[in-house]
Amino acid sequence: MAERLLIIDDDARLSAMLKDYLSSAGYEVRTALTAGAGLTDLARHPPEAVILDVMLPDLDGLEALRRIRAGSGVPVLMLTARGDEADRIVGLEIGADDYLPKPFSPRELLARLRAVLRRRSGPASPEILRFGRLEIDKGSRAARLDGASCDLTGHQFDILAVLAENAGRILSRERILDLVRGGGGEVFDRSIDVHVSRIRAAIEEDPKHPRRILTLRGAGYLFARRQDEES
Repeated sequence: MAERLLIIDDDARLSAMLKDYLSSAGYEVRTALTAGAGLTDLARHPPEAVILDVMLPDLDGLEALRRIRAGSGVPVLMLTARGDEADRIVGLEIGADDYLPKPFSPRELLARLRAVLRRRSGPASPEILRFGRLEIDKGSRAARLDGASCDLTGHQFDILAVLAENAGRILSRERILDLVRGGGGEVFDRSIDVHVSRIRAAIEEDPKHPRRILTLRGAGYLFARRQDEES
């Protein structure tokens, strides 16, 4: 069965073009011209991924993303005609999995979409990483702290898993993105910082004074592991 995509964008011409292009790539594509119609469609026909424009006539795309995240962890690729970095950062903080500025090539959108879907549905693995109170289950793509599920997006889980798999090693932001995206996509150093901040909020006792994910100024991040912890 083809994976279902939902495009929420008020540009009817662009939506139609993307629908044709993505359909030819093997996806089942639904479109909505407003946030309201898109949210309704998402509830009735849950997709495998959402392509969401920031500029919508009835509701700001960032607010639409907040509403999506209130009830769904579906991967969301944001589109924007704005060049303001602040929009991108806010979107990532809310829970966007990736960001693509307009204008863009359909081929790049398809590559990023495939990367997002691959991260979400990658091959299951029975391996579980344990670090004291923290458990990272790569098979179910879930992180748990004292048995309670951590609220992470798919992209944030991938970053956490990459850091944990390289516990004790310093990873630059570029290297983290390479490992998560397989070397593809544009590198936004700041996006890593945003995601790490959200991960810390989910797994650290005191996110402002982290003891698990450490920042090495000018070098990157290090996942700290105590000698008495299993992995």
